[in-house]
Amino acid sequence: MSFEVETSLDAAERFFAGQGWTPFPFQQQAWDAYRDGRSGLISVPTGAGKTYAAFGGPLRQLAEEPSAPADPPKRGSRPRSIRVLYVTPLRAVSRDIELALRLPVQQLGLSVDVESRTGDTPSAVRTRQRKSLPEILITTPESLSLLLSYADAPLRFRTLQSVIVDEWHELLASKRGTQVELALARLRAWSPGVRTWALSATLGNLDAAARAAVGGDAEPVIIAEKLDRPVEIETLLPSEPRQLPWAGHMGIRMLPRVLEALDPTKTTLIFVNTRAQAELWHGAILATRPEWEPITALHHGSIDRAEREHVEGGLKRGDLKFVIATSSLDLGVDFAPVERVLQIGSPKGVARLLQRAGRSGHRPGETCRIVCVPTHAMELVEVAAVRDAVAQGVIEPRLSQHKPLDVLAQHMVTCALGGGFLPEELFSEVRTTAAFAGLTREEFDWTLELVSRGGATLAAYPEFHKVALDESGRAGVESKRTAQLHRLNIGTITAEATVAVRFVGGRSLGSIEEYFVAGLRKGQKFMFAGRVLEFVRLHDMVAYVRAAKGKTNFTPHWAGTRLPISESLGAGVRSMLESASGSSRSHADGPELRAASELMRAQAALSAVPGRRQTLVEMFDSRDGSHLFVFPFDGRLVHGGIGALLALRMGRAHATTFTVTANDYGFELLAERGYPFGELFDASLFDATDLAAEAEQSVNLSELAKSQFREVARVSGLVFQTYPGTPKSARQVSASSSLLFEVFEQFDPDNLLLGQARREVLERQFEQTRMARTLERLRQSEFVRTSPDRPTPLSFPLMADRFGTKLAHGTLAERIDRMQALWQQEAARHA
Repeated sequence: MSFEVETSLDAAERFFAGQGWTPFPFQQQAWDAYRDGRSGLISVPTGAGKTYAAFGGPLRQLAEEPSAPADPPKRGSRPRSIRVLYVTPLRAVSRDIELALRLPVQQLGLSVDVESRTGDTPSAVRTRQRKSLPEILITTPESLSLLLSYADAPLRFRTLQSVIVDEWHELLASKRGTQVELALARLRAWSPGVRTWALSATLGNLDAAARAAVGGDAEPVIIAEKLDRPVEIETLLPSEPRQLPWAGHMGIRMLPRVLEALDPTKTTLIFVNTRAQAELWHGAILATRPEWEPITALHHGSIDRAEREHVEGGLKRGDLKFVIATSSLDLGVDFAPVERVLQIGSPKGVARLLQRAGRSGHRPGETCRIVCVPTHAMELVEVAAVRDAVAQGVIEPRLSQHKPLDVLAQHMVTCALGGGFLPEELFSEVRTTAAFAGLTREEFDWTLELVSRGGATLAAYPEFHKVALDESGRAGVESKRTAQLHRLNIGTITAEATVAVRFVGGRSLGSIEEYFVAGLRKGQKFMFAGRVLEFVRLHDMVAYVRAAKGKTNFTPHWAGTRLPISESLGAGVRSMLESASGSSRSHADGPELRAASELMRAQAALSAVPGRRQTLVEMFDSRDGSHLFVFPFDGRLVHGGIGALLALRMGRAHATTFTVTANDYGFELLAERGYPFGELFDASLFDATDLAAEAEQSVNLSELAKSQFREVARVSGLVFQTYPGTPKSARQVSASSSLLFEVFEQFDPDNLLLGQARREVLERQFEQTRMARTLERLRQSEFVRTSPDRPTPLSFPLMADRFGTKLAHGTLAERIDRMQALWQQEAARHA
């Protein structure tokens, strides 16, 4: 491509002019901030041009280097040294980013190599990169840590000028984000002038996120421009509001309306919240519209990578028109042909809805359109709350991890391999990160003792003596075996106990959880990867299957895939309910609340609809026993924790056995008939004092912590999952980590990794930090107590969750329908 532009323009401006583009003000602002030596964060809507906003500054710098000739020499005929590092959490998009960054380099005639380094990089390219890194390198957090583990890493990275971290909102709150923070701190130590720019589309705490990206005491530049890229949220309502069930989450009853909304001439992403739901919706659509099979596909994280990449390619080419996906397509590849997005079920969070809406019209200036499909009547309220939050600009915050010592232990070994370190210097370095800003010297020294001598318990075992201090006090790694195993297992992504699924004598389909396969009988049919399969046998952690005829709705269920509503969305739901109750009319005329009016009337007639500062409490007896229902509307995990806490506290006053059930709206405590819930219930039950200690007592924390310790042991390097040529099964990893857990519990109960595992259980299982805030809000709220004579629209879904495991699906659906008919009669009487 040839073009003529004004020569007074700098490199970034010449490239834009050659493309016929005009830089947005936020892009120019980012380029100027980079020129001034600043680091920061760019937060603008998806598809607005963040990549070139971050790359324009480094591009200028590359073009101004005197060594850049007009006619680039052939690769390999000149020395190379890295200048720009681009970190993405998704290796599948590295090729797209590589092409995007190479375009201006080629058009400006720069003598610059642009390459990727991920787990998919060909061995010849990896070998060349071991000799010299390209000027521009695109990589993942895991591959970056691997590069930092080589002895010449300090020398190779000393020429680094800039780091761009993409999808920072996705990384920030995870251990992968901590891994990136530590890697950035190491790079700044080797190349003190390096500038860091993080990119994000959906973040509610920009200042904290920016500071985590730039590290240390540097004052970040925050570029957050509200571009003209509106988000249009529609709701697909049933033709008759009564057709929408008042319980359940799969949403298949909305299939006819979804089919009416789909247009084979328009590329549409259909997002769902779980992999099982994706399988069912894909099968249901093709069962009803088999002629759509060539243009319909399925995409989720358990499907084989090659198949996922084939689907992504079909989307980009426009060959596929309908793709049913989970969060596996929330990020990454730019699917320009996508015109519409459907969200089956509540998005459960404001940021998630914005991220998914942004997949449509993925270009600057285009309107993002998303159609929400409620799966039950209460989700109408959730959609109304999301719409209101988007209008107000409310987005959930994301915070760095708090001192995950397993990640620090792994990083210490990486640093010891990568040129070594002096403990005093590394301690100061890691404390420049947001994740370890509060790290004490005692915690640092304890972790160093763990990786160098195995800590207080494992000192007798040489395999745990990974890091050695020389006479000068410098830490290094002497064992080649240790170095090999560490590099093979580097990273913080830990696999569940899964087995591969493969056709007999054929290709891989993906992976499913081990417990599901263990329950299959030979010849049993199930649905996976969009196909009906017949189980043949399990051998060496591979489930062999063959294609089957007929139909089935039996799908794998993956643990931990049902997301709770976010804290922001929970607050929005409470506001919407207040509107629906008539105490506020600010949102009551919206389409969703009008459609939910029958449910609200039935709830008000049988019990009450709580206001924003009220907490509804329902108590009644049934043939199952005595029931206590509390509705904080703060998410399934928080409710599970509070329910267990109340069971502990009430049980101290009047001992019994409780069954605790929780969903996103509230929780149920079920006790024997006649239990005095009314006498025992008061605001003091929600006191957050001694929450951590009582939360530990309220659940079987030891067993839960043992399960969580599997991840901690894997990340810290106490247990390795991958060996040269012989990877361990998930069951073997679990057995090894369980043995270590029991040894630590018995002989080293104050082990800091045990404490970390317990904290992570409480945070992941019950969102303990959020739970404390909820308890304080509940303690100060007005409790609205009712005694309905039957289950209400809010309480019955909790009962359905509890007895749903004991009833056949058809029996459960019939019971829900009968109860809904009674509610509708009650609502009609009070209309």
